[in-house]
Formats: sequence, structure tokens, C-alpha cells
Amino acid sequence: MRLRVLGVLSVLCLVVVFLVSGTILSSAARELTQEVQINRVASLNRLAQVAFDAAGDGDTARLQREMDTYSALYAEGIVVRLQQETLSSGGLSEARADVQDALSLARLNVNGTALAPLEPLGSGPQVIFRPFGSANQVLGGVAMDVNLDAARAKLQQRWLVVGAAAVALAAVLLLAAARVTGWVLRPVLRLNSAVTELGRTGRAGRLPEDGPPELRELSRSFTAMARTVSDSIESQRQLIADTSHQLRNPIGALRLRLDVLQLELKTEREHDAAASAVAELERVEEILDDVLKLAAAEHRASEDAVRAFNSPEARPVAAPIDPYPVLQEEMERAAPAAGRAGMRLVLAPPPQAPVLVACEPAELAQMVGELLGNAVKYAPGATVTASVRAELSTVTVEIYDDGPGLSEQDLARASTRFWRAPQHASVRGTGLGMTIVGELAAANGGRLVLGTAAPHGLSARLEFPVPVLEDRSEGGDGRG
Repeated sequence: MRLRVLGVLSVLCLVVVFLVSGTILSSAARELTQEVQINRVASLNRLAQVAFDAAGDGDTARLQREMDTYSALYAEGIVVRLQQETLSSGGLSEARADVQDALSLARLNVNGTALAPLEPLGSGPQVIFRPFGSANQVLGGVAMDVNLDAARAKLQQRWLVVGAAAVALAAVLLLAAARVTGWVLRPVLRLNSAVTELGRTGRAGRLPEDGPPELRELSRSFTAMARTVSDSIESQRQLIADTSHQLRNPIGALRLRLDVLQLELKTEREHDAAASAVAELERVEEILDDVLKLAAAEHRASEDAVRAFNSPEARPVAAPIDPYPVLQEEMERAAPAAGRAGMRLVLAPPPQAPVLVACEPAELAQMVGELLGNAVKYAPGATVTASVRAELSTVTVEIYDDGPGLSEQDLARASTRFWRAPQHASVRGTGLGMTIVGELAAANGGRLVLGTAAPHGLSARLEFPVPVLEDRSEGGDGRG
């Protein structure tokens, strides 16, 4: 948007500069042309008067002296055609085509004293002429070869001055256009970023009040709205977290009562009923644990995003770590459960060159553990492979299996809260694992990507940008 607006303003600025410069240059050309024309027409009229006198008394000596003096002074040729003879000076020949045409028109009592507008890159002289004689008889004509080199040189100088001024004006206008564009669009871009963050995290920081008055008012209104929405969402999150936490005490007490009750039961039917109640209680405890994990992950992601929006340079970045040892440790931890499910865990060799990710080690371990646990639950008997690889500007931690996998429609909904695939409805779970992993990945600047493994199965990729390592060395490289 900035480039589009700046492009339109730049074109308008250049058009204005072009029009102003063109007007000034056209005026300068007309002014110089008129100046030369006035001077030469005055000289032409004087010579015509002398020629008229010479035609009357037959004495052409004075006329020739006047012509020679003028040609020597201005380096311009003159041709005067009388009834008896033709006089010339300055090397101008009456045989020249344009001179012949001029004298022919003068014989017809036609004036040609107008000069064509000067052009800075033009060349050659121009011929002006006029007849002389009495009221009812044309006695002859005078043609003057006007040298325009000096006037063109002066016009070229003015073109250079106007061109330099036009370049300076264009630079000033373009700089002003860039400043105005930034002044107007900066609040709009901030507002767009704030809307994106509000939609993604439910939170947005306070927008600076700058730019035009209308955008300042819009920033104030959005800040007030975002604060109301953020407070409402935060209240809901806090309510869920507090409720989940507070329910643990009565659930713990209920579990203790069930354990005591089981000691008093006598029949097998009573023990079966108590075991079912304990299983349901364990399911409630599992849901509460996952809800608390999700609330913590969402809070972590939203806090990180808001800090990054308000002050990108102050965004807390985790120290870069090697993800391979974390992956190796989680694979070892998941091995007993995988063995009981008849699965085989395969850890791919580490990358040839060490790779790093900017992620909290505990949160990376939690994400990998959730993905491995998910594979153990829903792909029994399959082979689960874990790997770390670097691709251009991305480091990927991938866990994939050759189990049944998910359809394209199910993959699109797999990160939805409490969603579970229909074919896995009988498997114990809460449907929050992938959501927790996605939130933790976002909190660490990465993302969770689910896909289909080849030839079949589920692929879960944690993609992180390659961290920018700061050069903390002092004194350069030691080379003087």
C-alpha cells in the first residue's frame, strides 16, 4: 500500500515539475525570440528607409556603407534588391534559395519579420525581410540573415539552470511525498498489525496517536475496543484456568473417598462399578490437566505476541539450543509406552552440521512429548521416526509414522480444541494435544504443520526460523 500511494504521489510531483519547467522554458524561449526580433526588425526598418532614399536619388553608396557597417558589427548578411541593381553585404548571396523566396515575397509587398521560436538545440540562421516603396508602388525589398547562435547559447544556459532547479524541486517534492506517505500510512499499518494480533492472540497493545487527526481518533477508538476485547478474553482464560485448578481439590477428595469406598465393597459387581467411576474420574483429571496446559500455552503465546507488537526490539528471545538432544531424550522417555503398544521408535542421525533453534528447552520437550504420545496412542504397531533437519532458513523437527494417518478434511481440523477423529473415539484422550503443541510453537516463533507421511501415516513438523546469532566479539577479528 505504501508503494502504491508513494508511486501515485511521485507521478503527480513529477508531472507538476514537468509542467512548471516546461512553462518556464517556453516563456524563456518566447522572451529571447521577441528580444532578438525587436532588435533585428528595428535594424531592418532603418535599412529599408535608407534603401528607399537610395531608390529615390539613385545614390547607393550610403546604403552600401550602412549595410557593410551592420554586417561587420553583427556578423549578419544583408541583401537589398532595388529596381536597377541588387546590393549585398556580410557574404550573403541572393542566389540562396531562402533569400530568393524572401525577396520574391517582398516584391509582392509581403512582410516577413516574425522569427520562429528559438530552440536550444537548433542550428542555422533565419531570414527576415520587408518591402519598401511608396503607398502605391513597391520599389524593392530588404532581406536580413539573422544569426541566432548567441540567443540559443543564452537559452541553453537558462535550460541548464531550470533543469537543475527542476531536479532539486523534484527531489524535495519526492522527499516530501515520502514523508507525507509515511505520516499518513504509518498509523494505518500499525492498526493493521494490531488487528492481526488481536485476531490471532486476542490481545493488542496501545497504539501510538500520530498521523492525521482522523487516524489519531481511530487509533484511540481501536485501543479502547482492543482493551475491552482483551480484558474479556483474558477473563475467560483466567476463569477456565482458575476453575480447572480449583476443581483439582474436590476431585482429589472424591478420588480418596472412592479408594476408601472400594475397601468396603464386597461383590464383584460393586468393584466393577467403582472401577468405572475411578476411570471416569481419571478422565476428568486428564481433561483438567490438558486444559491447564492449554491455558498456560495460550497465555505464553499471547504475552509474547503483545510484547513483540509493542516493542519488537525488546521481544524476549530464548537462547539458541540444539534440538537433537531434546529429541533423543524424549524418544528414550517414550520407549516403554511404545514397546507396550508394539511400536518401533527410530531416531534419524543428527544433521551433519549442527543446527540451533531459539526455543525454551522445556517447552520443546513438552511439544515433542505430546507428538510422540499422540503417535503411540493412535498408531499402535507402527514405526515412528523422528528427525531434525535444516532447510534454507528453517529448522524442522519432524515426527512421522506409517500408521493409518488422517484424511485431508481431518488434518484441517486436527488442531481444533477437543476435536477427535471419529475412528479414534474409543481411544482415551482429550483432543487438546495438537492445540497445546500449536500454541507452544507459536510462543517460540515457530509453527506446527500437520501433513500426510509417505506412503501413509501422519507427519507432524515443528518449523522454527534459523536464529540470528549476535556477534559478541569485541575488537573485530584482530587484524589491524
